[in-house]
Amino acid sequence: MVTLGIGKSPRNSAVLPFYGAGTIFFLGLTILMFIAADSFKEHFFQPHTLALVHTAALGWGTMIIFGAAYQLMPVIFEEELYSSRLAFLSFWFLLIGAITLIASFWFFQVGFFMITGGCLILIAVILYNLNVFKTAVKSALNIQKIFLIVSAFWLFITVIIGVLLAINLYYPYIPSNHLEILKLHAHIGFAGWFLQLITGVSSKLVPMFLFGKSNNVKLLKVAFVFQNIGLLGFLIDDFFIGASDRVYIYYILVLMGILFWMAFLVDVYKKRLKKKVDIQMRHTFISMVSLLIALILIPVVLMVSGNQWSVLYGTFIFLGWISAIIFGKTFKTLPFIIWNMHYKDVHGRKNIPLPKDLYFEKLLFYQFWSFLAAFIILILGILLQQIIIIKFGLLIWIVVALLYVFNVAKVFFHKKTI
Repeated sequence: MVTLGIGKSPRNSAVLPFYGAGTIFFLGLTILMFIAADSFKEHFFQPHTLALVHTAALGWGTMIIFGAAYQLMPVIFEEELYSSRLAFLSFWFLLIGAITLIASFWFFQVGFFMITGGCLILIAVILYNLNVFKTAVKSALNIQKIFLIVSAFWLFITVIIGVLLAINLYYPYIPSNHLEILKLHAHIGFAGWFLQLITGVSSKLVPMFLFGKSNNVKLLKVAFVFQNIGLLGFLIDDFFIGASDRVYIYYILVLMGILFWMAFLVDVYKKRLKKKVDIQMRHTFISMVSLLIALILIPVVLMVSGNQWSVLYGTFIFLGWISAIIFGKTFKTLPFIIWNMHYKDVHGRKNIPLPKDLYFEKLLFYQFWSFLAAFIILILGILLQQIIIIKFGLLIWIVVALLYVFNVAKVFFHKKTI
């Protein structure tokens, strides 16, 4: 059984609320997507599309990632989490801020509510950064720690720009084109926050879950350099000079960073002791494939007209890459957290269930195949611009969410057996 640092685990209040809220947000996301199915045929700067994107990015992705990060920081930093109380406070700021911001986008109420929602999220991010930095300074740095620290910084920059954009919608003051700044906001979120956080965490967890090890840490160091040089170059060039064909240079740099990271994971996979790959790790494989396809789509988005390409790119990012990795990691981490809460003190002394016994494995199998069906059908609908196919795919997404919610609830409400 893989352990996640029993002795240094944070309080449950620092972790479990994020998993619970993120799960509900995901169900809400699938319902909102079905209601706003026409958004999958429109330009991305529309009220419902903005609401969907921020539901996926904040309520679903960031909410779950905060909870997982608080649980895993003691494992990666090899020190106790600086403050479970700050983590719990960040949950409430993120929750209330996300609900407020999403609602303001859905009904497009610019002004007080949109700005307030953004500011509440900013406070949550500051508290998260404080926990990351205060935990990190207790021990020597390694590449995983650097990825987590830098991703937290990029998240802070992402949210700062988001708040400034929310103010600009109500009181226009930014001389640059609002949509151009919005693209910077999105790229920092994708390549700065999500990519680097997932790179750092996966390079620690995948070896643990596969019982594999790669000694080629240089691959991760090179990945870090390429990802950040590419992102920094793009931001500086685009902000101070403006959009140009140089974007392809920065795109290639970030792509190289991703490929070096994947080379590290492939090396781990080849050297694994656990030969059978479980359903959770299959989710990780789908996640990586989705990311690669999204990267292939970037030149298409830049060169070919048509809203479906940018929508397709966002679909691969949020519903493919981020969602798939969350699906897989949820049932690697959450069952252990609940198991630890009930059985830590009796581990090794009595006949107790394993973490994998806390959820329905067969239900996870059904969820995986439903997810694949929903994903493929939705992509087909977007490509063909057929609303009936899109709605059918989104209906299956609701089924995926219900299966996920039910299995998460099974873990949450597990009753101690001894």
